[in-house]
Parts: sequence; C-alpha cells; structure tokens
Amino acid sequence: MQQTDSTTAEKIIITVETTIDAPIEKTWECFTAPEHIVKWCQASDDWHAPKATNDLRTGGKFLTRMEAKDGSMGFDFEGVYTNVQQYQTIEYGIADGRTVKVDFVKEGDKCKVIESFEAETTNSPEMQKGGWQAILDNFKNYIESI
Repeated sequence: MQQTDSTTAEKIIITVETTIDAPIEKTWECFTAPEHIVKWCQASDDWHAPKATNDLRTGGKFLTRMEAKDGSMGFDFEGVYTNVQQYQTIEYGIADGRTVKVDFVKEGDKCKVIESFEAETTNSPEMQKGGWQAILDNFKNYIESI
C-alpha cells in the first residue's frame, strides 16, 4: 500500500474574480491602502477588519486583523510580498506557507481582479472559495460606492 506524503500532495488552487466599475488606478489604491482595506475586508456583515498595515513592495509585509464584531473570535491575516508590479500583479506568501496571486486587468474603464490562492486543508475548497469571493464582492461594492 502506497502512502501519500503531505509535502507531495497536489496543491489545490482556488480562483475568485470580479469586474469592478472603476479605473485600475482607483481599484489598486482601494485594494492596497490600509485606510480602505479596513472598510471592505470581511466575508460577512458580522465581521470586520479593525486594523490593517501594508508595506506594498517586494519583501514588504502586510497584516489585516479580522474579527467577529461580537468579539468572539479573530485572527491576523498576514504575509510577505514576493512580487509587486504596480497596476498589474501582487503575489505573496501567507504566514501559514500558502501562496496567493492577485492580477489586475484593465478592461476599458473597468478593472478585473483575479485572485488565485492555495487551499488550506481545514475547510472545504468550496467553503474557502465562497469566503474569498464574499470578501472580493465586498471590495467591489465598497469601491463602486465611493
């Protein structure tokens, strides 16, 4: 019987995307500036992001504190940037070792944002995709309202 080593297991890559009715420059600014991140970075209305820091450069670090509004739980979403190309791509490693790539694609007066990330093994891929898509949808709603 052959055993599977977790280091050789296939990585599952999940992709979420949205098209935002805003120029790429505004989309980039709202996606990366801490004063904007705290206004959109949650998957549901009972969560919020009370704190965000961002050193947006290759080798720079970021942290977004995500918490339930009732104070029952929370966590730091943090990592280090491995590739930052302004108005194009952001790649980073999360503190748990997974990687994420975010592409910004200009489509006329709009901007498509495509996030691809390595799935973790605690929650189902479907649940993870739903959570990341909900955050991206909140981002779209936020930027289109300002």
